[in-house]
Amino acid sequence: MDKTQVKVYFSLFGDDFPLDDVTEKLEVTPTDTYKKGDLIPNRSTVIRKETSWDLGTGYQVSLDVNDQLKQIIDRLQNKSSIVNEIKEAYSLECKFFIVINIEKGNTPALYLDKDIIKFASSIEAEFDVDLYANPYDDFGE
Repeated sequence: MDKTQVKVYFSLFGDDFPLDDVTEKLEVTPTDTYKKGDLIPNRSTVIRKETSWDLGTGYQVSLDVNDQLKQIIDRLQNKSSIVNEIKEAYSLECKFFIVINIEKGNTPALYLDKDIIKFASSIEAEFDVDLYANPYDDFGE
């Protein structure tokens, strides 16, 4: 049975910068990284236009986006000053990406509680939400 899944990741991105330095300063191992100029997998001729350090949840069965957001924010919560130092040192931006795969019309709660808003504001992060609604029939078959 297909169930609605949510993936959230936090990204620090910009022109070329030392990924190992970000990992060392944050004392958090990223779930994904790539460098400007790297080939994008499965797109043989398309290259990355920026360097990125990402921390994500991977897809998880969920009906509340806050569950995944909190997993990421809990790992970074007390590091807002470090994130801001890194952003300033390398002229980076940061963003939270929320990706939702809706199955059979089961849409998750999509709201940002005050703790999430407060943390995102402290690092001047944006939010990017992608919704994918997979087909379903009206009869529950």
